[in-house]
Amino acid sequence: MVSDYRLSEDPADLDMDSVVRWISLDAYWAKGRTREVIERSFANSFPVGLYADDGRQAAVARIVSDRATFTWLCDVYVDPAHRGRGLGTLLAGWAVEWAERHGVKRVMLATLDAHGVYAKAGFVPMAHPERWMEIDNRPSFG
Repeated sequence: MVSDYRLSEDPADLDMDSVVRWISLDAYWAKGRTREVIERSFANSFPVGLYADDGRQAAVARIVSDRATFTWLCDVYVDPAHRGRGLGTLLAGWAVEWAERHGVKRVMLATLDAHGVYAKAGFVPMAHPERWMEIDNRPSFG
């Protein structure tokens, strides 16, 4: 049950050992990312953690934003032992609320397989994906 978890925006609460393990070893979008890169990415973002009753971190996400026009929700990860309890949707809802608090009108994310999770928080497919371009120099992740 979602109410059994504590949400914290305090970066000092993050269990970086768990975060690094989750993201570098299990997250399809970031396998192989180094600890240094993960720590730097969280230090330069707005992170959130969800913590179980026993105090252990159960989930994490971060926002990249200019706090004016654009917010990107990324590195959303729920520990496998805590999946199926609505924590991903809770984190997505947190991102929407965070953007509203800061007056940001656009919140974006990318996902391979969790469209239903994010739809529950109000996310929809991009109206004009043909307008977007990128340079992606990462190794492919399949």
